[in-house]
Amino acid sequence: MNPIAKELNQIITSGNANLMAMFSDIGQNLFFPKGILTQSAEAKKKAHKFNATVGIATENGHTMHLPSVMNAVTGITPENALTYAPSYGLPELRQTWREALHRKNPSIASPEAISLPVVTSGITHGVSVFADIWVKPDDVIILPDMMWGNYNMIFCVRKGARIEQYPLFSESGGFNLDAFEQTVRQQAEDRRKIIVLLNFPHNPSGYSITEAEADRIVEILTRLAEGGINVIAVTDDSYFGLFYEEDTLKESLFARLYNQHPRILAVKLDGATKEDFVWGLRVGFITYGNKIEGDPEAVYDALVKKTAGCVRGTISNASRLSQSLLLNAMKSDTYDSEKKAKTEILKARAQCVKRVLADPKFSQAWDVYPFNSGYFMCIRLKKHDAETVRRHLLDKYGVGLIAIGKKNLRVAFSCLDENQIPELFDILFQGIEDLEK
Repeated sequence: MNPIAKELNQIITSGNANLMAMFSDIGQNLFFPKGILTQSAEAKKKAHKFNATVGIATENGHTMHLPSVMNAVTGITPENALTYAPSYGLPELRQTWREALHRKNPSIASPEAISLPVVTSGITHGVSVFADIWVKPDDVIILPDMMWGNYNMIFCVRKGARIEQYPLFSESGGFNLDAFEQTVRQQAEDRRKIIVLLNFPHNPSGYSITEAEADRIVEILTRLAEGGINVIAVTDDSYFGLFYEEDTLKESLFARLYNQHPRILAVKLDGATKEDFVWGLRVGFITYGNKIEGDPEAVYDALVKKTAGCVRGTISNASRLSQSLLLNAMKSDTYDSEKKAKTEILKARAQCVKRVLADPKFSQAWDVYPFNSGYFMCIRLKKHDAETVRRHLLDKYGVGLIAIGKKNLRVAFSCLDENQIPELFDILFQGIEDLEK
């Protein structure tokens, strides 16, 4: 093992030895290298005459660039658009995002109570980095039966883990707490570590849990930890902030789990992708929270160095231009009002979907899964195969939906104008009638 990795592991062990048992083999061995990067950082501070360490080209003391490239970028210098970002991410962006996490999640005691976020190239990359550091072959990832399909690729295909599922919804229509508890307890019988992935607003259903459901989830996981089980609770908060009803939890479960018990490691995966409507900029974050003996700063710093080392060893760093664009936006006086305006548009679309689907004629063709947030909603077909309906709608009407499993169809109302929503469901209903005939 590299001496730097050994040193990081000693720091983590001194703060909370439970964390060492949670790492994958890769995670235990990860470190952030001190070679070229460290020497370049030192030269940036002290090399006042010549700095011949950085692997970029300069011209007359400035970043060399093609005018045809920079002509398309306004308000950002070539230094902030084209040069490498640190593997950790831009320092000011990381601080700004952590402060925003604190504001949006009042259960977090202070910004310093959680780690500085590490920047990833989108949230999908964040999930993959998480898997590299924390997921071993044959680990179990606990997820609902309705889930984002890429989890299978990341956890099972790439890491050799196993996904164990529970029904997302109870018969009464809310989050299936009984099935969740039964599944996590059953998996904890045969192992000393479980990984629970919590995704709200949920993809694909568009459901977010209530305050009461959140309290119960925290209670279930805390009792497991009290019984000696190491729990990694990772929250995929891709659609955070897009909440449309009063009784939904308006903060991440991360905020209620981060300081709950020494055996609970809370990992927050989020980013600007959906929150700030910048899907292709690919800016995500990984943030840690844990109940640590004494000052958590040293332990968080060690976790962050391992995470940045993983980024360094895969993509080197996320796009500097994307990070600079996001940072400039977050510092803007109109940033919050702009986000609120766009969220209100999506809320109006979700409410329109609910009004349209209240028509009793649709009940003969499908049931509607609960939804109150995010981009999506799902229906469960009563008679026909989802793939058959999907293909028929596409071929005859030019309407595209996503088939999930044998009976479920996902509708992304996020990409429909409000006036298009009634017609879409009328076409869906007509398509099912076609198949009846």
